[in-house]
Amino acid sequence: MNRWLGLTAIIEAATGLALMIDPSAVTQWLLGAQVSGAAVALGRVGGFGLLSLGLACWFGRNGAGGSAPAFRAMLTYNVLVTLYLLYLGVRGEWVGRLLWPAAAWHIVVTVFLTRAWFETPRRQLRS
Repeated sequence: MNRWLGLTAIIEAATGLALMIDPSAVTQWLLGAQVSGAAVALGRVGGFGLLSLGLACWFGRNGAGGSAPAFRAMLTYNVLVTLYLLYLGVRGEWVGRLLWPAAAWHIVVTVFLTRAWFETPRRQLRS
């Protein structure tokens, strides 16, 4: 089972990276359709989630470590989404009504997760 989890972690992380780099190419390859506009931004956010999922599965494949892998994945996801939403907002190209509230929410979550990271004993997060 650990081999399967490791394999799927690699595939999901690679797919996430591909979505982050070029969501149009991924959707063309997977779905045979082009995406443009806001769909590109959503594809990249999906890529962040897949990369985070891959990290959680990779570190959790040995069955030990409690919630440490999930913690690392959630912190990674929130940092990436925060940066990307801020980027989209600053560029002003894809700014909907909920972009800034979503960015603010992810900033808050990132701050709290980062604080927890520094307050948690290292041995618990390395497991």
